[in-house]
Amino acid sequence: MLSNHQTQIQQTLYYHERTKHHFHRFAASTRYLDWATQPYPFRFYRGVRRISLPLLEADLSASYLDLYERINGKAHILCVESLGAFLEFSLGLSAWKSIEKTSWALRMNPSSGNLHPTEGHLILPKIAQIPAGIYHYTPYYHALEQRTKMSTSAWEGLNAHFQSDGFLLALTSIFWRESWKYGERGFRYCNHDVGHALAALSFAANLLGWKVTFLNTLSDEEIRTLLGFGTVAWEPHEEEHPDLLCFVDVAPLNDIPRYIPNLIIESFSNLAFDGTPNELSPTHVDWEVITSVAQSSAKPSTEPMIYDLVDLPLRLPNYPDNLSASQIIRQRRSAVQLDGVHSISKEQFLCILDKTLPRRSCTPFNLELGEPHAHLLLFVHRVDGLEPGIYFLIRNDKDLPEIKALSHSEFLWERVDSALPLFRLKQGDFRDEAALLSCQQDIAGDGAFSLGMIARFKEPIEAAPHTYRHLFWETGMVGQVLYLEAEANGIRATGIGCFYDDPVHHTLGLSDNTYQSLYHFTMGGPIEDTRLTTLPAYHHLVKHDNRDGGSTAKN
Repeated sequence: MLSNHQTQIQQTLYYHERTKHHFHRFAASTRYLDWATQPYPFRFYRGVRRISLPLLEADLSASYLDLYERINGKAHILCVESLGAFLEFSLGLSAWKSIEKTSWALRMNPSSGNLHPTEGHLILPKIAQIPAGIYHYTPYYHALEQRTKMSTSAWEGLNAHFQSDGFLLALTSIFWRESWKYGERGFRYCNHDVGHALAALSFAANLLGWKVTFLNTLSDEEIRTLLGFGTVAWEPHEEEHPDLLCFVDVAPLNDIPRYIPNLIIESFSNLAFDGTPNELSPTHVDWEVITSVAQSSAKPSTEPMIYDLVDLPLRLPNYPDNLSASQIIRQRRSAVQLDGVHSISKEQFLCILDKTLPRRSCTPFNLELGEPHAHLLLFVHRVDGLEPGIYFLIRNDKDLPEIKALSHSEFLWERVDSALPLFRLKQGDFRDEAALLSCQQDIAGDGAFSLGMIARFKEPIEAAPHTYRHLFWETGMVGQVLYLEAEANGIRATGIGCFYDDPVHHTLGLSDNTYQSLYHFTMGGPIEDTRLTTLPAYHHLVKHDNRDGGSTAKN
């Protein structure tokens, strides 16, 4: 008889195999979009106090490189204004798009299909007019929804434990939001989006002189207790599943413990939580395999881990002196179509890749999600000074010998640059192959380059099945770096969740699941849709309806 651990491994690996796309079939979905059941894009909690946060009147003065290294200026004190800026630049709205009578919101953190399954919850000390308590952040209103208050003594216990000023922030996922469109594969995309949001939070914190640290010991059940989810009356298929909890250190001088004592966690079960979540869809499709993998990849309580990442200097391109971090965050968009013409320089390309390497003192990977497992299989199409072909970037040196041994024997493995672990595997024009592998999407061949994120897979999952989710989080974080780097270099990027899994592996020469491709990306010159009108992020606050039990925009 299989042990519970072995069963979890088996079910998690089964889900991944089942949800692969193949040339002859796609992973299961409804094959059509039922617009009548499209999930409402915003979560609200009815019957709670809503506290509006101020929007920035002027952007922060930080330069673009301050996203990665905070060396200019002091840390901002925790107040209503700085908390508002932190959430505005991470989980807030960036703009609205409109065509004819249809409009939709864009956010600072990207999401597959713009469906946004990721929700943010904060556990806050008393801040001016904000009582100590537990809050849900609603980006629609740029406001906090108060789900419960906390006593001063409760926060004194947390403050004494962390020995630093700050607050806690949790991310949760609503799987239905992605499975409505993408079916069984939607669980993968939810976890990509967690990674994007996590990197966005880390970048926003860095601009304020703060630091986000992942509390890697906590179980999903412990986070559920801290957020009071056991008392919430969820609509069927619309519950929020705990993903992770972070400590946001507003005076980052000391190392933060990666756990919360059991006595403190248990004390949260005595709190009285308010609020009823709004209904997102009138009916749903029950994707049982997602329920199963959510259970098999649930995180238990684990021992604290501190990861000793390398600390290499960043490779700095010739950015304009006035390149603003705030501007780049706000203008980030997902390209819908690329022009097939635009190129970038070799130095731009190398600097972009360099930002994806994990470093001890650089955002976003210094939040210590875990040991880096993801590497980049690159299809170079138009990089001036670099021959077109297939390349490979190693993000964890210890994996290089194994990947070389598992790959095609005819690959060159020629080092491209002495300071960057980038290797040329094969020369040639692979635009058609890149597009084919990404579900025959031309955008993967029309960019300056595209890539697949190849992660060490079987070993970490067999050691700890919950790592399955973490692998997708890591690739989402890499993707967020690529999004911002594209904007900073005058091009545009887009994440690609649809790709033919095993054909990608065969391109590299992989024949088993030691490594797996988990996320694709492409970057190049965008073709703008001139039919669309762009509206300011919070223009809608002057219009109201009652969908949330309060007020929302009429679109």
